[in-house]
Amino acid sequence: MRMHRKFGAALLGAAALLLGGQTGAAKNWLTEVALIDGGHRIGNPQAPVRLTEYVSYTCPHCAEFARESGGALDLAFVSPGRVSVEVRHLLRDPVDLTAAMLTNCGAPAKFRQNHAAFMLGQDQWIAPLRTANAAQRQRWTSGPPAARRRAIASDFKFYAIMERRGYTRAEADRCLADEALATRLAETSERDWKRPGITGTPSFAIDGTVLAGTSTWRALELQLAARF
Repeated sequence: MRMHRKFGAALLGAAALLLGGQTGAAKNWLTEVALIDGGHRIGNPQAPVRLTEYVSYTCPHCAEFARESGGALDLAFVSPGRVSVEVRHLLRDPVDLTAAMLTNCGAPAKFRQNHAAFMLGQDQWIAPLRTANAAQRQRWTSGPPAARRRAIASDFKFYAIMERRGYTRAEADRCLADEALATRLAETSERDWKRPGITGTPSFAIDGTVLAGTSTWRALELQLAARF
């Protein structure tokens, strides 16, 4: 893909900052994560541009966006403080809710890498959504809510993902049993799905305005670069 001229300049400028450039030890805004209104904001809270990502963990296009955008978005825009990114969950199924609860497990500072672990590893865990037998699917949708989510976490090997992130199974289970968290995520998702312009995942907004016809990094990067 041909690099947009403005985006290329932004990328080179951000790289210079990270390498120590003219400003010395520039702050890496990727380490700033805050829980706000049901989503997580990553980056400079005073960034001149606010990007909102509406995503689903069981959405293949969301995983594709995460793979294509990660390095360029982080390096050129978020790390130097140009853009803040708010990640919000548009839930599509019980598997999606279970993954979202686990990415929200622990302090907000853990969210960014939890999110990346599930999104970037989607192709490694999503197969049971297509191949599960009837008995497995019944365990996902019947019985106490926490038991359903534990069954999903087991069948999709979510516990292994969380263990690699430093969580014990007991810690993961406590998060899966957090009904207040489940309710917050479900209510936030329901509200966001009703937002004008949101028709599927992924969807994006810049400074609160939903971007029509934008669902890929190729389309989004040009719109971000045009603001600088």
